[in-house]
Amino acid sequence: MSNTVEAGTIVGGPVNNDTVNTTQVQTSRKGFCSVRHGLALILHLCNLSISTQQMNMSIALPVMVNNTALPSSPNASTERPPTDSQDNWNETLNESKAVAAVYDWSPEIQGIILSSLNYGSFLAPIPSSYMAEVFGTRYLSGTCMFITSVLALFTPLAADTGVTVLIVLRVIQGIVQVVLLTSQYSIWARWAPPQERSQLITIAVAGSVLGCFIIFIVGGYLCQTIGWPYVFYIFGGIGCVCSFLWFAVIYDDPVNHPFISTREKEYIVCSLAQEGSPPGWSLPIKAMIKSLPLWSILIFYFSDFWHFFVQTSYLPTFITSVFQANIRDSGILSALPFASACICVVPGGLLADFLLSRKVLRLSTIRKLFTAIGVLLPAVLFTSVFWLRSSFSTAIAFLTISSAFKSFAQSGALVNFMDIAPRYSALLRALSQIFSYMAGAISPMVNGFLISQIQDREARGQLLTKAKEDARTTGRED
Repeated sequence: MSNTVEAGTIVGGPVNNDTVNTTQVQTSRKGFCSVRHGLALILHLCNLSISTQQMNMSIALPVMVNNTALPSSPNASTERPPTDSQDNWNETLNESKAVAAVYDWSPEIQGIILSSLNYGSFLAPIPSSYMAEVFGTRYLSGTCMFITSVLALFTPLAADTGVTVLIVLRVIQGIVQVVLLTSQYSIWARWAPPQERSQLITIAVAGSVLGCFIIFIVGGYLCQTIGWPYVFYIFGGIGCVCSFLWFAVIYDDPVNHPFISTREKEYIVCSLAQEGSPPGWSLPIKAMIKSLPLWSILIFYFSDFWHFFVQTSYLPTFITSVFQANIRDSGILSALPFASACICVVPGGLLADFLLSRKVLRLSTIRKLFTAIGVLLPAVLFTSVFWLRSSFSTAIAFLTISSAFKSFAQSGALVNFMDIAPRYSALLRALSQIFSYMAGAISPMVNGFLISQIQDREARGQLLTKAKEDARTTGRED
């Protein structure tokens, strides 16, 4: 990846992060008791709400359909959770059928439903970065927060109306969520001092990881007790509350914020002055196309989110099918990797800023190091799970440790676009969103197709085995 100086061709000139004088730096040392950290906390809560709305279908789908489990090999020997899981799973299905509707959706349809949230995402990122400049992030993101929460409340009704209506609703919801997730980065272009970017952004992003943890923990329990529709009702209602909180606290820049101190305002403004003013819409398109650091970030976003969408969409199904866990246990076990990521992501950002502020490593070295840790180790651990299916505890441990290491990438390539072109942060975030949602649109469908092929192969194998047994039985009778 590239540091700020190396990106001068994109932003119109080099940026020197060392020009902020000592007095200004001392002014900023308020720990977490500052308005900018308060904004990061509000963004954390809003991202948490959005994440629960994105993941609620993944946890509810196993009990919304008649069967999503892969057929198990009759001779397979697998270590399972320390519960009477198969009986509990059957009990869960019976309870869910009693309190909520159950639909007859094939694996291909389920894959389309899961990926439909990303179908319109290709169209939204670039316009959303423009709308953030025109209308302001405060009003645009707050409105989108309210709309997506209301749509979450109507999801059960859409499912009862028909699968087409459900898919259309999720497409619209996905577009609104992309506008929100893209435009919010315009705030950090005006609020985040260069030496605090990693910690502020990771605090905000940690909400998404914590949201995944919460929905997997609580969602399974809600599905098993009061029915899967309440997964959408409860978290949709929480999102509405977050939208009102957003309008009350979030402002587009520190100059107009009514509660910020003069010292903090002057520190933020002075620290960002070296990076130039907002760009308007005179964009260096040719320089961006030729920028290898930018292309490396975009490719990384695609591969990283492919892994993310596979894990969030199919981890509950993997656990219920391979380890025969019920929906409640599956939710808890699926939440463990996100718990480890949530614990590690903020300390990772603090460590990155510490190494930068103490000049232990150059910015480009820090980004490359954290990206390597967040990619190589998780890749080895995650891939190894396939060969560890016979050991329940080892497989879950590998998934949990994998997510912990993967969180370091949030302080690496995933935030690097703020370094190479902070003036164009919303636009570059939009481009990265396009690549990430391309992965989100493709990966669930690919997995749904692969699962259906495995089911067909298993079914043919079972029929062939039965035919051979019938033939042997007939031969003995003759």
